[in-house]
Amino acid sequence: MSDACCTSVEEEVIEEAPVRLLAVREIQLAIASGTALAGGITAGLAGAPAPIATVLFAVALVVGGLTFIPDAVRGIFRGRLGVGTLMAIAAIGATILGELGEAATLAFLFSISEALESYALTKTRRGLRSLLDLVPARVTVLRNGIEAGIDPGELEVGDRLVVRPGERLATDGLIRSGRSALDFSAITGESIPVERGPGEEVFAAAINGGAALQVEVTARTVDDSLARTVRIVEEAQDRKGSSQRLAERIARPLVPGVLIVAFALAVVGSVLGDPTTWIERSLVVLVAAAPCAFAISVPVTVVAAIGAATRSGVLIKGGAALEALSGVGAVALDKTGTLTLNRPRVVEVVTVGDATSDEILSLAATLERRSEHPLAEAIVAFSPDGPTADGVEAVPGSGLTGFLDGQCLRLGRPGYIEADGISGEVARLQEAGSTVVLLESDERLLGAVAVRDELRPEARAAVVGLERLGLRTAMLTGDNRQTAEALAVQAGVDSVHADLLPIDKVTALEELQKQGAVAMVGDGINDAPALATADVGIAMGAMGTDVAIEAADVALMGDDLRHLPDTLAHARRAGHIMRQNLLLSGGILVALVPLAAAGLLGLAAVVAIHELAEVLVIANGVRAGRKVNLPPPHWSSRPPAVSVSCGSWRGSPASARSAGR
Repeated sequence: MSDACCTSVEEEVIEEAPVRLLAVREIQLAIASGTALAGGITAGLAGAPAPIATVLFAVALVVGGLTFIPDAVRGIFRGRLGVGTLMAIAAIGATILGELGEAATLAFLFSISEALESYALTKTRRGLRSLLDLVPARVTVLRNGIEAGIDPGELEVGDRLVVRPGERLATDGLIRSGRSALDFSAITGESIPVERGPGEEVFAAAINGGAALQVEVTARTVDDSLARTVRIVEEAQDRKGSSQRLAERIARPLVPGVLIVAFALAVVGSVLGDPTTWIERSLVVLVAAAPCAFAISVPVTVVAAIGAATRSGVLIKGGAALEALSGVGAVALDKTGTLTLNRPRVVEVVTVGDATSDEILSLAATLERRSEHPLAEAIVAFSPDGPTADGVEAVPGSGLTGFLDGQCLRLGRPGYIEADGISGEVARLQEAGSTVVLLESDERLLGAVAVRDELRPEARAAVVGLERLGLRTAMLTGDNRQTAEALAVQAGVDSVHADLLPIDKVTALEELQKQGAVAMVGDGINDAPALATADVGIAMGAMGTDVAIEAADVALMGDDLRHLPDTLAHARRAGHIMRQNLLLSGGILVALVPLAAAGLLGLAAVVAIHELAEVLVIANGVRAGRKVNLPPPHWSSRPPAVSVSCGSWRGSPASARSAGR
């Protein structure tokens, strides 16, 4: 934005927060223009005095024109010509020749598309406020040995934050004392909370787990990872807003060409013949070049296609999003909450000796009932009504200890408890992307429990559907490489980029964009920068955050990923129809202009042909209202190969590493 340097991020978001749909100025103007146009048509059909219809058409023209004529005029002075310029010229020409109703219809149709695009932009800005809400209202800082509550904006680099269990970090920093499991899902999308201790980095918006921490501030709130995320989303949206759409690219050479022809016709004809005849003929040329069918060819297709998608639970935010979606060549998918269910659960139990799975889960649950660790819920779910161990103590970074009926129980990560006899099974589970904990009773190993965030049952079918459309697929995730690679093999994703922060996702996405247009699918705040940077951002709407939905161009309102390939196929078909309409209407303009210039077509014939062209493009555009659904895939028995990347590294996965609590 032009004045971005003069306002803070917070001020900018608040100033641009939109209101209700009907409160947007462009929407109000479009409604008023349509009402006046309908009144003029009704007055004409009812045989009312001619001045009544004339006044109503004039109102419709002026009010509708306010949504695009001022911008068209400014564009002319700046050397930019587009569809709006062509529409304004056509409206002026039709008015001069007495076709006020034609001019009013043109203004109304174009005002609708301008109004909807304006609303989509302001709605996107409002979504950024949700990011700022993640910063706590007050923080506790340790200064001169005394704890004090201050506003997060007062934090300085080097301050010592006191972060209690359950509190959210206000900014980025380094842990100086304490060890705890932190939920980084808002920042990295990592499904399993991560253990962090002294000297390790933590980020704004992370939620502290079960122990108090002292964190040294490394960035003020205006410069931390959260603020950078806001800026990335805004900058990406601004870049999209300035890009030209397909109709504008076609109109760009057409507008000056029409103006040159009309002007030359008037000047040369006036010199060589009757000025009145040739000036009138030049005005007919302008009306012949009026993009009536051209202007409606895209909107009618967009309305039909978006309406069909909405009925199927897919929200597409306007024509620009639909056009972009029809042209993507690759799809990047977030892992947690998009390809996976984002609900960690027990996937396997390994037993030792005569211990049973039920016994291991029951004893593990007696300890986890006293634990605040996020994995505890998955284990307790298997024995919700059992006993609770006594004297349960957490061993930071390792596990839990406690007593039950005289037994001394220990539950923890491999290394804290030795995996004697089942080390191979533990390694296998870790390579499959599971977090593994071992259970010991009176220093005797009973077994292991594996917890994992499972792939969505329809994820494989969705990826196969994308491949059948000829699309490349990639996974972008903040999770560790082992987990990501294991799930990518199950889903059939072509390549994996793991261990990514939000800004890293943007970098990875930009690399993918070098090979063509890319759509990004995500559901969380951490995905917002990538969603905004992608050629098309697609949010999982029903479970996604407000920020993800607002930063995206498309929202899947349900949780079924199989809507994704269907939506892309639907957009491709709509794109084909749009191009057909543009070629048809553009071809008519190219044919009409020379015929009108030669005097072979008069005003009545030109208007009649325009009306016929409108009927044709409307009829063709309505076809986009039929939703495309791909047939079920034919499964392949052999899993696809997956390329894995972590930063600049690419290749086969490294050996399994321990997934600690």
